Amino acid sequence: MTEPFALPETALAAWLERHLPGFVGPLTASKFKGGQSNPTYLIEAASGRYVLRRKPPGQLLASAHAIDREFRVLQALAGGKVPVAPPLHLCRDESVIGSMFYLMGHVPGRIFWDPALPEIAREARGDHYDAILRTLANLHAVDVEAAGLADYGKPGNYFARQLKRWGEQYRASELGHIGPVEDLIEWLVAHVPADDGAVSLVHGDWRIDNLIFDAETPEIRAVVDWELSTLGHPLSDLGYFCMALRLPRNPVIPGLQGIDRAAQGLPSERRIVERYIALSGRDAFDDWPFILAFNFFRLAAIAQGVAKRAVQGNASSAQAAATGKMVPVIAALGLEAARGG
Repeated sequence: MTEPFALPETALAAWLERHLPGFVGPLTASKFKGGQSNPTYLIEAASGRYVLRRKPPGQLLASAHAIDREFRVLQALAGGKVPVAPPLHLCRDESVIGSMFYLMGHVPGRIFWDPALPEIAREARGDHYDAILRTLANLHAVDVEAAGLADYGKPGNYFARQLKRWGEQYRASELGHIGPVEDLIEWLVAHVPADDGAVSLVHGDWRIDNLIFDAETPEIRAVVDWELSTLGHPLSDLGYFCMALRLPRNPVIPGLQGIDRAAQGLPSERRIVERYIALSGRDAFDDWPFILAFNFFRLAAIAQGVAKRAVQGNASSAQAAATGKMVPVIAALGLEAARGG
């Protein structure tokens, strides 16, 4: 592993031995695949295996890479119905490895990078999708006051506020004019739905590769990557998850476009939405085109941020530049969803 993402293993081990009860070095650190926003490492030490999440080095967008918020939500959810990795220690001292970081327990299991689930039998795929939706419904049922997260975000007008925020993030990462993005922003601004009062803890990046499954069953053992979590509208997570059904079969951001989902044992978009409604007890809704289009814009803004960091030299994935090239494709899909496609 080379700079800028190598960890000072000797210094880190010494620091953890002083601050984390039971930790014993030496250690080795291996960066995980993915983690295009906050670099993530497997830490193997004499005392066991751990996972470290850090802010990336270099110039960063304001309010992004909120490592301390991730750690807070892990602490709030630990031991509840939403499975998370055990939070162990948050280090705000940037002198230790060059940025803020936290350590959590290592959760063994399976991570699926492709929502088509080619690694498992056709008849098991539906059960895995059902586990995803059950876990999502449990997340949205969390009592945020009891969990100490009542101030974790601003309740109300979620989509209007998020549209403004991600518009600002996109402009801060913009490298040139992209027509489909501008058209999508214009449509979204004109179609923001009225606030219906629904507020829950939302993950913000609910996709299949942010879930650790049991090695033998469809059970989800941990939900990871809480960087974008906040208080918001629960349907935002559902819409974000359903984008995978419309994204192309791309190695950078794999989707299910063009796949005969019924033949492959995968649920349709309608089935996913209906199952979520049944599990969550929520009413049916009419703003699905906006919810999908909004999430495509968020994804485009995230991808544009990755592209900007690639230009700056502090993107944490070798695929960062390729991710940036997906921005106009993602925005075009958002426009298609907006228009009822």
